[in-house]
Amino acid sequence: MTAAAIPRPPAAEYAPYYSRYIDRVPEGDLLRTLADQASATQTLIGGLSEANALYRYAPGKWSVKEVIGHVTDTERVYSYRALRFARGDAIALPGFDENAWVPAGNFEARSLKDLAAELDAVRRATIALFRGLDAAALARRGTASDNAVSVRAIAWIIAGHERHHVALLHERYKV
Repeated sequence: MTAAAIPRPPAAEYAPYYSRYIDRVPEGDLLRTLADQASATQTLIGGLSEANALYRYAPGKWSVKEVIGHVTDTERVYSYRALRFARGDAIALPGFDENAWVPAGNFEARSLKDLAAELDAVRRATIALFRGLDAAALARRGTASDNAVSVRAIAWIIAGHERHHVALLHERYKV
């Protein structure tokens, strides 16, 4: 089996919290889903103005630019975890505090075009990583944020995390 067929992970391969992301991902070719998502998200971002990208649906909530930055940062972190675990690295990895990272990212000072380009580059790298993994690498597990997780589960979490935030952009930001 190649990564072209990354099967949906059983619940035993990830912490229950992550079902909120994995359950959002439709059945089918996960690499195709990741590529299709990238295209759809780029179209969504491309339809926004710089002013729209600064919108917050409530005080204290992230702006659209900050959501994009968060999705990019999170995908990068999860891809790194997948790489480490796929290569057999047994060192437990720490979590990260997205609520501290977003302000430190200074995303609102960057252009929307730049944020979109970075998200696209990260997604292309994510797809390339998972495309290069065989069944043994996809089945490997590691520990991150004090939870065991398989490499294949991380791939599904990445797809579901973006779907989660795109849904919030539609529902709460009216994008």
